[in-house]
Amino acid sequence: MVVKCCLPLLLLSLLIAECASRPLYTLPSLAKAGTKKPLQTSRPFNVAHRGANGEFPEETAPAYMRAIEEGADFIESDILSTKDGVLICHHDVNLDDTTDVADHKEFADRKRTYEVQGMNMTGFFTVDFTLEELKTLGAKQRYPFRDQQYNGKFPIITLDEYIAIALDAPRVVGIYPEIKNPVFINQQVKWADGKKFEDKIVATLKKYGYKGSYMSKDWLKQPIFIQSFAATSLVYISNMTDSPKVFLIDDVTILTEDTNKTYNEITSDKYLDYIKPYVVGIGPWKDTIVPVSNNRLTTPTDLVARAHSRNLQVHPYTYRNENQFLHSGFHQDAYLEYDYWINKIGVDGLFTDFTGSLHNFQELTSPLPKLQ
Repeated sequence: MVVKCCLPLLLLSLLIAECASRPLYTLPSLAKAGTKKPLQTSRPFNVAHRGANGEFPEETAPAYMRAIEEGADFIESDILSTKDGVLICHHDVNLDDTTDVADHKEFADRKRTYEVQGMNMTGFFTVDFTLEELKTLGAKQRYPFRDQQYNGKFPIITLDEYIAIALDAPRVVGIYPEIKNPVFINQQVKWADGKKFEDKIVATLKKYGYKGSYMSKDWLKQPIFIQSFAATSLVYISNMTDSPKVFLIDDVTILTEDTNKTYNEITSDKYLDYIKPYVVGIGPWKDTIVPVSNNRLTTPTDLVARAHSRNLQVHPYTYRNENQFLHSGFHQDAYLEYDYWINKIGVDGLFTDFTGSLHNFQELTSPLPKLQ
């Protein structure tokens, strides 16, 4: 039974490796959404953080396909731009940590130093490569303690390809794209029509039919959350799309990229009241909700309660199975961590690198009703 489950994934993975130079996902599914199993909405959302990146290199087609296979409600991605203005899925503005760009001697002269979020950063940046050039690179695992066998085998994918993976799923699967580093991208990439990075993302989402407020008929057909650490981007697109938006929150000491405020100020009652008309939820780093000292959780803050009192959802990040990331009180048991955050803290969604682990926990503790 296990062999049958894994064989299609293996074949698809090999196909992707052989077809790295051309788009594999260019057309959305022809299946009508009404014939697919609907999105579950009765328990916290399982958000596949950059796909099932605990198993495959992050933000690659196999990582997203694996996440769907394992039960993700949403597949999450970070959207950046190439030099020629094509929207791609890649977390870092540079390519150094998650691709084999350093092995491509033909690009040795592309190394640059840019100011990103107030800090100088040196490396190879997506904004200095065309899509055609980026497609020659192979993605690799970010963490050395994860499976390295797929390094270099899969290419960076575009926003269009990412959307097609979700639309081609055998059940309704949502997308969760992030407007990533918009200040930097708008500084470095100029589109001929004068549009901004945010405009291009919204236009692409609309092209594929993403629309509708949270839990509306349109939204349930093609679920989506648009996320960003930049509140100004979420406010900017609020008149372009009614798709639900989530404001991401980092460590309280860090300055936001688009304002001169710290996330401590951003989590104040005053700011939550300000952002509430534009978003349906917040996505905090989990240590911002429950501070950590000596790898142990301390007393939870009231951030979740204050968000819920404003009818805002809370989708924290990031849940990872490895002991390097599990706090001491969870005794190397990811299920104990899920139980704590879902049943004690009361979150509404979880960004996880291990979609299958969260799915299995939820099926054990809050199984979905069987369809008749």
